[in-house]
Amino acid sequence: MLRITDARTGRTLEAAPVRRGLTRIEAHAPAHDSASLRVLLVTDLLVRALELGGTPVWALLAGRGGQAELRASASALGIRPLEDSHDVGAGLGEAQVIHVVAEGGDAPDGVRLAVGPVTPAALPADCLRSDGDPAAVRLALLSEPRTAPARLDPDTLAAARGTLTRWRRAVADWARHPSRPVPEDVRGDLRTAWEDDLDMPAVLDVLRRVEAAGPELPEGARFETYVYADRLLGLDLARDLGAV
Repeated sequence: MLRITDARTGRTLEAAPVRRGLTRIEAHAPAHDSASLRVLLVTDLLVRALELGGTPVWALLAGRGGQAELRASASALGIRPLEDSHDVGAGLGEAQVIHVVAEGGDAPDGVRLAVGPVTPAALPADCLRSDGDPAAVRLALLSEPRTAPARLDPDTLAAARGTLTRWRRAVADWARHPSRPVPEDVRGDLRTAWEDDLDMPAVLDVLRRVEAAGPELPEGARFETYVYADRLLGLDLARDLGAV
């Protein structure tokens, strides 16, 4: 069960308190900048994690300024489209409403999921082009705890690109071997990580352990593990299948 920390009260609570009950998520992203993009990324992760657990989700984008540009940048990062909050009605009887907001940002009363700041504030436009592998920006943001400051400087992005290149080549190589199921202990470690307040660095640590494991872990199981985790991470880790 996914548990999150309410930034307004400091309490830990279930993101979906009613089994199969609708959860409404509102992303508060008032500008076309790195902080707003990170808010949308956390929203995307929350949506994916809930859907993996079988919870129906209604995801909305609050705020009006610079939304066309922000949506384009979000799309480049593989963030799923959000509905416009001002174009919908009062609600559909949702069991929970969660507001995803930049740390210190304004949001209506209710459960708040806080997102840490990003430096620099300006988006790295060259990295968001299709030929610049925007997934490196996504991985760089995923590599820091959700509430901690994150950096999108050249060194950080270069390290993220290196990791993506290595993992995609490994996944393509593992795919040539007979498929094996994700080991139950590994699956459990992944779910424990992301269900603990969306702890993405812990999820990435599980993948690093799988990558470094000895021959007792079959290549086919490594492949299925990375594909399974990528349903949440959204890094397109299987992109190089058939290319190497």
